[in-house]
Order: sequence, then structure tokens, then C-alpha cells
Amino acid sequence: MTAASVPCVTATLPPETADALFEIIGNDGFTPTSWYDVESGVCRVSLFPDEPDGVTHTQTALLAAAALLGVTVEPTVTAVAQTDWAESWKRFFHVEKVSPRVVVRPSWEPYTAQPGECVITLDPGLSFGTGKHATTQACLRFLDRLAEEDIQRSVLDMGCGSGILAIGAKLLGFTDVRGFDNDPDCMRVSEENAELNGVSIPFALDDLSHAHPPADIVVANILAPVLIQFAPQVATSLAAGPGARLVVSGILDEQYAAVHAAYEAQGLRQLDTLLIENWRSGLFARAKPATQRL
Repeated sequence: MTAASVPCVTATLPPETADALFEIIGNDGFTPTSWYDVESGVCRVSLFPDEPDGVTHTQTALLAAAALLGVTVEPTVTAVAQTDWAESWKRFFHVEKVSPRVVVRPSWEPYTAQPGECVITLDPGLSFGTGKHATTQACLRFLDRLAEEDIQRSVLDMGCGSGILAIGAKLLGFTDVRGFDNDPDCMRVSEENAELNGVSIPFALDDLSHAHPPADIVVANILAPVLIQFAPQVATSLAAGPGARLVVSGILDEQYAAVHAAYEAQGLRQLDTLLIENWRSGLFARAKPATQRL
């Protein structure tokens, strides 16, 4: 492998399993991408290790994630020219309108906002959240709707990733917006993306196990098992007012019933749900107290 190339771990798998695999595998030590071959009907995933000696770790992570999904993969290692790697993102990321008012665009594609639109400029990178994933789109759609109702509410983005949801909330007009993640890379990327979009948002290195000052709107785009495990902490982070709303996402459709039950047990009620591809997201409010009969 030459100095002008980067290692790439590649495997093919059924397209319906790609999103779930990326949710499991995360991006710890490598940058993931994928594309679908219409003719063959398979999906090709490519993982680019952050370090030249990270190939073994990347292969192990890929095999472990595939095993959890019951999928057999045969990773191959190739070398990709740095110039090809730098340009490869541009084949898959284009301007996309993800909600009535929110548009996400990569920096290399120009776009003129239409009246009332807000445009998030975001390039693919190490942190999860580019606007293409169904879970991110669902969260942005809910935020768009909530902004139309009342922007005088505070917003907390739990597990901010690339910062896209917090940035979207800020551009939609919410003024009190903050976010956190337990990955230091996410802090750096979120701050860079906020600066790129001309907004100021406090991002903190933190996790769900700690108490957080309550917010009127809490967005948690995290994996279903984590949402269930930390349901008490997430619910506690939601303010007590009648306009308080919780958005939960990152949930495969077959996992949603368990997540729903976990948050009902915390005194929340579902207002709406969105299914995009095989990913379901939910909008919750605090349950109304039962009316006592005399």
C-alpha cells in the first residue's frame, strides 16, 4: 500500500441489512460508506480505517456486526487512491429536502433557498448524521413541525453525532439549543459544522448516565436498546410544561413496541410516529393526569 493510497475493507450484504449494520458498527476507528447495486441487488459497504494499521480492527468490527444480524460477509482489503477517496463521497451525497422547510446540502453543491426554507450545509465525515439516514430525516421532520408550533422552547440534542439536529433546530428558529455526545470526535465535528452553518451551539462531552438540565424539546436519535436502558434519564431531561415534547429515533420498526412501552412507563404518551424505510421514530408528550371523579 503506497503513501498515496488508503486501506479499504469491503463486503457485500443484502441491502435491507445495511442500515442496521451501520447502527451496530458505529464509526469507532473507521469511516463507513455504502452503495446499492441495482443490477445485482446487493449492497456494498466500505470501511476506511482512520489509521493505516487499523485494518484488523475494522475487519473484526464488520464481522461482529454482521454476525449479530445473522448475515455472513467475506471482507476484502484493497487500496484506494487518496484522490479517489476524496472524491468518492460526491457520488452519493446531493442536495436533499428532508422536511417541508429543511434542506441538507453538501458544501460542493450550490443551492438557492426557497422562501421559508432553511439549508443545512453538511459534508459526510466521521460522525453519524448526514441527513440521508431515515432516522435523521424523521427527527428533522418532527423538529420542523415543532418549530412551526412554537419556537420559544429550549432544545436538547442527546447523542448529537455530527450536530445536524441541533443545527437544524437552530436554523428553524429555536434560540436555546444545546447538545452532547460521549465521543470526543463528535464534539469537534459538531462545533465545526455549527461554525460552517453560522450558528452558535454549546456542545458538551457527556453521556446519558448523567443528569441534564431539562429542555422543552428533547431529541434522542440513539439505538433502541440504549433508549430503553436509559429511559428514566431521558424522560427526566424533558421539562414538565404542557409544551414539552420528546422525539426518539434510531429504532428499527420491530423494536419500536419495546421503546414505546419503556417511555409510557415513564409517564409519557405517544402523539405521533413516523416510519421511513424500516426505521420508526416517535413523538411523545407528558401524559395528562387522570381526572378524579367525586
